[in-house]
Amino acid sequence: MSEIEKKPIKITETVLRDAHQSLIATRMPTELMLPIAEKMDKVGYHSVECWGGATFDASLRFLKEDPWDRLRKLRDKFKNTKLQMLFRGQNILGYRPYADDVVDAFVEKSIANGIDIIRIFDCLNYLPNLQEAVNATNKIKEREGRGHAQVALSYTLGDAYTLEYWANMAKQIEEMGADSICIKDMAGLLLPYRATDLIKAMKENTKLPIQLHTHYTSGVASMTYLKAVEAGVDVIDCAMSPFAMGTSQPATEVMVETFRGTPYDTGFDQDLLAEIADYFAPYRDECLKSGLMSTKVLGVNIKTLLYQVPGGMLSNMVSQLKEQNAEDKYREVLEEIPRVRKDLGEPPLVTPSSQIVGTQAVFNVLMGERYKMATKETKAVLRGEYGQTVKPMSQEVIDKVIPGETRLTGRFADTLDNEMDKLEKEMSEWKQQPEDVLSYALFPQVATDFFKYRQAQQEQVDVSKADTDNKAYPV
Repeated sequence: MSEIEKKPIKITETVLRDAHQSLIATRMPTELMLPIAEKMDKVGYHSVECWGGATFDASLRFLKEDPWDRLRKLRDKFKNTKLQMLFRGQNILGYRPYADDVVDAFVEKSIANGIDIIRIFDCLNYLPNLQEAVNATNKIKEREGRGHAQVALSYTLGDAYTLEYWANMAKQIEEMGADSICIKDMAGLLLPYRATDLIKAMKENTKLPIQLHTHYTSGVASMTYLKAVEAGVDVIDCAMSPFAMGTSQPATEVMVETFRGTPYDTGFDQDLLAEIADYFAPYRDECLKSGLMSTKVLGVNIKTLLYQVPGGMLSNMVSQLKEQNAEDKYREVLEEIPRVRKDLGEPPLVTPSSQIVGTQAVFNVLMGERYKMATKETKAVLRGEYGQTVKPMSQEVIDKVIPGETRLTGRFADTLDNEMDKLEKEMSEWKQQPEDVLSYALFPQVATDFFKYRQAQQEQVDVSKADTDNKAYPV
């Protein structure tokens, strides 16, 4: 094939974010990432995804680390590679919609601390919930020449999600001012030949680069990537082999080898990739021994295709049933999930809609009556606070759960006052850096606990230093 026809496939590496989020509940500490970062920087990745999603919460809550500090340290190591994060639209990295001034501040600080590409998604694919983050990124790009706004569409199945739907969404994303599009297949639902049709349909409607993100949960991900690349996708998300497969992504080395000698050859050095894999392999073994990595997340779960339930949602549901001594209701809950999803307007199942639908399905089964008890999040979805759904919600369920209440028809953030000044006042005693206000905004209690821990650690260091300074040494 002639040189002009070559189109090397670009790869985003997920081992520092989604891979360990999917397999070990986001528990990889910064100190494990830093020694291998410089080698990863030599690979030639399109980007390294290393921040956002659940990393922020897990760093503060479980690892007692400042996530902003992690980002700065990684930025220092990755001299040649773009750093990427996952951003939940108007929910930022939290679970509620925030006012626009908080979204703007978070985007600004993310880029200032080292992020290049912000992947922005909404659990309902409601584009107005993504516009503010796109605008904020574009303003910084105009001012500083840095920042890339990628809008991610949460891939799902259902009557409303036709090829025309996806193609039209691609066109709208381009009109929003985004720099690229990601198809975010969080549950591994995209089948290989469907990927061919999807990429071609979207490419006909947009000139923007298209990236594909999927998970191995249902067992088809590598084949899906193969067909997507042949259909013209520009970038694929992969994970280094020790943290690949299962509920994570296809293995980087496998995809690199698959395309070797073809027009899509990445040109990556397998020896270098092997060194990186060898670095992570002992940590994987430790995680398996300690139980942090469960063998349950490493196999193929074809039920994903039957019930459209992401792996993380399944494990969450199982633990809820265990707490209620109701594990025998597992199949009933699985069958209830599609019904609840339909009642709520057939949203994609991704954080936080997956947790909302899953928890409501558990309640419906355990109570013996559908919607006898509704969570506050279910009520918020029915009110339109999370955005508008692609299909109408069940009027019967609306009348039962929020009778007589007014429902929103636009963007919930438009009803919110600016929050930054109020948040800053609330947490002023703990503030050591401007970013602390944003940590508090997203997770008030968790961040406050972390600030107290940080202060105690600093005081301990100060006491130790004072003891050393005050020692009398004989002349």
